[in-house]
Amino acid sequence: MMKATTEKPTRSAITLPSLKSWNVWLAFIHAIQGAVILLLSATKIFPVETHYLTLDPVSTELAGHPVLGSAMRHMFDINLAYLVAAFFFIAAIAHGIAATVYRDRYEADLKKKINKLRWIEYALSGSTMIVAIAVLSGVADFSTLVMLFVVNAFMYLLSLAMEVYNQGKSRPNWLVYILGVVAGIVPWFVFGVYIWGANIYGSGDIPGFVYGIYVSMFLLTAAFAANLYLQYKKSGQWKDFLYSERVFMILSLVAKTVLAWQIFAGALRP
Repeated sequence: MMKATTEKPTRSAITLPSLKSWNVWLAFIHAIQGAVILLLSATKIFPVETHYLTLDPVSTELAGHPVLGSAMRHMFDINLAYLVAAFFFIAAIAHGIAATVYRDRYEADLKKKINKLRWIEYALSGSTMIVAIAVLSGVADFSTLVMLFVVNAFMYLLSLAMEVYNQGKSRPNWLVYILGVVAGIVPWFVFGVYIWGANIYGSGDIPGFVYGIYVSMFLLTAAFAANLYLQYKKSGQWKDFLYSERVFMILSLVAKTVLAWQIFAGALRP
């Protein structure tokens, strides 16, 4: 007689309790890294300026009529170490909230294949990261920094809209995803213009570590977009929403860690 074989049904190793543990550990890791950055970093100040139109007295006198010219005024300084620590602490707070006071709502959202807290945290921490990259690239104009922050935050909030508007749909609508990708490209275009300007009009002496930041962070940003795409294509392990959630957690930790310690090695090391 042949013995009947019984196969245990395959189950995802990723469970809601396991994600709670992930959130606890990630909150701890992010907070520790933020504190270490503050403790070890040298002070590195970057000026923030505003540009405005004003009467040009020399041109006005020569022309015989009022002539407006562009002027610049220093507004305040940014301590780069504080900026780097900020995106770690934002992430630590978000993961801590997900593991504690917001846990029931967080897990209920995951069952509905949505994570509002994730995208709000990314909109704040990821956009702070973009501002850090911007000041390293030579962006000093206050309005430009604000626009970069908002456009990058908009990219993440469009990803939230992707999850909200595709609830219960058998076929996802990709329009919001495409708009998010376009928004995400804008900061990198701005950085490219600054690199071009530095090499054409300046000395072109952009530190090598800044180029390393561009490459690594662009690839990691693309990985976020790819993870969301695979989540909605339900490709392989991405059929399980909790799998894509864990991938987002890993990518977030890697992106923040890579950026922070590249900045530390290149600009903040005592």
